[in-house]
Amino acid sequence: MATTEDAEAAQVIVHGTAAGFAQRVEIGSHHLDADEPAAFGGTDTGASPYDLLLAALGSCTSMTVGFYARKRRWPLESIIVSLRHSRIHAADCEDCETKEGKIDRIELDVQLTGSLTAEQREKLMEIAERCPVHQTLTSEINIKTRAI
Repeated sequence: MATTEDAEAAQVIVHGTAAGFAQRVEIGSHHLDADEPAAFGGTDTGASPYDLLLAALGSCTSMTVGFYARKRRWPLESIIVSLRHSRIHAADCEDCETKEGKIDRIELDVQLTGSLTAEQREKLMEIAERCPVHQTLTSEINIKTRAI
């Protein structure tokens, strides 16, 4: 749930080769693999880049909801966040500004377990959309790419 405004972010370094899609990812002291599924020309040795993006959003959502409930001492026992990414025709999106071409859609389902009131559940669902990663993905993003 930490943001670069809160603390210095861990540097992410990705190692790959021209031989294929498989990548080795270093995030501080953590290591993981990224790849594409075999159906897309990869070797399926790791999560796809979009799976990693969904994992970031899902984990941030769960952390934010859990933190909010803990702070208020609400009886939230567990949080399960399920996510799916797809590309849809913009014309099929009623609440989107873009009306031509295709857009990315992320469907995010949140399951809350615990003896929560209807009001507490409603508030936690509202808080789910306030996680920092959600805010980043729904705001203007400026990515500066440079050769070094």
